[in-house]
Amino acid sequence: MKATKFHHYAVLAALVLVWARPAMAQRGKWWQDERFGHELGLTSEQRTHLEEIFQKNLPALKQCMKTLDDAQAQFDVLVEKGDDTSVMNQVSVVETARAELNKARTMMLLRMRRSLTTDQWAKFTALHEAQQRDRDRTGDNQQSSIKRK
Repeated sequence: MKATKFHHYAVLAALVLVWARPAMAQRGKWWQDERFGHELGLTSEQRTHLEEIFQKNLPALKQCMKTLDDAQAQFDVLVEKGDDTSVMNQVSVVETARAELNKARTMMLLRMRRSLTTDQWAKFTALHEAQQRDRDRTGDNQQSSIKRK
């Protein structure tokens, strides 16, 4: 019976980690990427403004990532102990931390989006979707602009 509980929590822990991937899938500074810059026709002022937005939001994103990492680490400890109530309470903590990270990232991206013209945004969306399809095919989901500390 105890082995079954452990297996159940191991599967739950794996699912929590998989769900975290989209939040952490920041793909680099696209506004500095030559292909994106050229295709979008980004001006140097736009690139500077986008970098400023990123730098302004980076401390909050790092803090949110640290909070999520800490919550996940605590979750892993509780899974090992096998206390159902504590594990389920920690799931709420992990998901709240993940939601906060997603909200902070979304707000940053919204501010960035407002720096682009309508035409640039349409081109960006198409480029981003093509890049995502390429990544999905190659399995390259390891880059991250938000470095964990």
